[in-house]
Amino acid sequence: MTSHIMKVQERLLLTHLNKQTSTYQDPLQFAYRHGGGVEDVIIYLLQQTGCHLDKAGSTTCETVLFPRLYELSTPFSPVGGSKATRAACELPNNSQKKKSSIELLSFLLGSMTNMEKWPEIEKAATEQRRELVLQGGGVDQRISSCGGLPSSLYSLQLLNYLEVSQCPSLTEIHVEIQHLTNLQSLVLCRNKLTSVPDVIGILKSLKVLDLSVNNLKCLPQGIAQLKELNTLNVSCNCLEALPGGLSQCTKLATINVSKNQITTFPPDLFSERLDLLSTLVASDNSIHELSREICKLSALKVLDVSNNKLSEIPSDLSDCPKLKEINFKGNKLGDKRLEKMVNGCQTKSILEYLRGKGRGRRDEEGGDSDKKKRQQQQKKRGKAREEKDEVEELNKMVVRVLHVSEAPTALTVKVNAEVKDVRPYLVCCLVRGMSLKPGNALKRFLMAQTKLHDDLCGRRTIATIATHDAQLVKGPLVYDVRPPTRLKVVPLGRREMTAVELIRQLHLEADELRKQKKRQNVTGLHKYLQLLEGKSVYPCLVDADGDVISFPPITNSEKTKIKKTTTELLIEVTSSTSLQTCKDVMDAMIIKMAELNKFTAEHQEEAGSDGEEDGAQQPAADAETSSQLIVQQVRTVDQDGNLKVVYPSKTDLSKEFSNFTVIW
Repeated sequence: MTSHIMKVQERLLLTHLNKQTSTYQDPLQFAYRHGGGVEDVIIYLLQQTGCHLDKAGSTTCETVLFPRLYELSTPFSPVGGSKATRAACELPNNSQKKKSSIELLSFLLGSMTNMEKWPEIEKAATEQRRELVLQGGGVDQRISSCGGLPSSLYSLQLLNYLEVSQCPSLTEIHVEIQHLTNLQSLVLCRNKLTSVPDVIGILKSLKVLDLSVNNLKCLPQGIAQLKELNTLNVSCNCLEALPGGLSQCTKLATINVSKNQITTFPPDLFSERLDLLSTLVASDNSIHELSREICKLSALKVLDVSNNKLSEIPSDLSDCPKLKEINFKGNKLGDKRLEKMVNGCQTKSILEYLRGKGRGRRDEEGGDSDKKKRQQQQKKRGKAREEKDEVEELNKMVVRVLHVSEAPTALTVKVNAEVKDVRPYLVCCLVRGMSLKPGNALKRFLMAQTKLHDDLCGRRTIATIATHDAQLVKGPLVYDVRPPTRLKVVPLGRREMTAVELIRQLHLEADELRKQKKRQNVTGLHKYLQLLEGKSVYPCLVDADGDVISFPPITNSEKTKIKKTTTELLIEVTSSTSLQTCKDVMDAMIIKMAELNKFTAEHQEEAGSDGEEDGAQQPAADAETSSQLIVQQVRTVDQDGNLKVVYPSKTDLSKEFSNFTVIW
């Protein structure tokens, strides 16, 4: 603190202080006195400054402003700072002097408080961290009071990951961001940015750029200079066009421009140079035409242009060799048959139809050819398609839904009213037939759950998935809230403790990890701690014995932990966003489980081969008997027993997915 004050005063007042010291002395040497503390130094500096400026030759603004600051005693506190500002505004009405005074005061107060207000930045600098995350309400308040991000942020030149998110007061990024030349990931989502400086193109190492959920109307041309860029996410903005030159970003693999006002793609986007571009999401825009040049994107696997203004789909799209998933729903196509297909058929059927249209168009352009030869080729292709359909039929993932009335002991979950202010939404279901014993099946399952948490669940900010061994769950269950001191749980791999103890322990572990790895981001449960900040009660799922089996969004209980021997699972999804969010996440989880089960059934792995021995090793079961999943409905009711939701219902698991069949 002392050294910081010295530097600020030196910058502002060196000229005046030089007159009071000998040429061989440090102009600030007088401030370092034996037995003096920080407060003594502050008061002494202000007093001496006021005395020096009171002498002949001082300007009006200086002689009035600094004594007024000293009289206020604490100009560096938020209250004192506002009083000092008002004092500056009450100076004699000479516009130039008043302006100079206010600017000088703003600089002094801002410099004095900068590092005090941003401990994350100071810590990142002293510990030479490579990662920094600033997000949430506390950060937003500081951004609002400082008028933006502090300049000290842009001196952290070792950073390779920077995230500033969920800060509505952040409307612009300073050009000094060009100094962060080692950045590989820049995440500026869920703010209110209206512009991004063109100097962003100087960040040559940048691989991930996330500007989603802001108020951007245009993107800087400098983006085209990011040769290492792999992922570009500018969804949920007000963009009307994309910058030209994106074909120069030859390592682009994913582009998301959904939920904007874009009317057309830049011509060079469909370039052979973008031979790594596999995902293009442009849903919910105003795009009226899709270029025939799209076939040049040889690596394209996913194309989503739903809810636009397309009237035609080019037949050349069928020439994209790796295209697996397309979405054209919500477009009014001129070809009504094709419009029906895009709303109800799978990708392969749509591409085959487009391929047929393309052949017809080429025939018209090139004249008649040998009719007999074409018929023979069509016959061969038809036979090949039939064989392919037979193979796909065998490869289908099947999920059978067991109605709640068919279950002899149906599980119910009662939701107490108190959860509405904390984490109000919950859906559950039981899943049987999931094979976790062979090989690395359990490890793959847990990795898939983690990936869903990071992607679809927005790092648990949108929703949280919990999985339990259903045989160890004693129903009926209650979804309730408890104060942190009374919520007791046995976290996975830990002893029983209260929520307060668990959070404290996780914070200590997180600090230790940061010191060891010299970065702010941490892994595991530690990265979700901020989701509970400011909560007076925490949500929990309680079994019939009164034990907490789930503490979302932090951890499950060791009591119901799944193992390789688990044969029936209870899946639980909670959210503070919406009930539909819970259902969408649960749908994705069930589909992923079906995929994993199919993979396990088709790859003969020995049980326990991933290091978790559970008895004698046995060959994996036959695919025919182990690939089908059975999903049993679970009812969620209110305190009076009235039905809130049952999952799955007829409207769930209804999306079109390749090789996925639901049997009711």
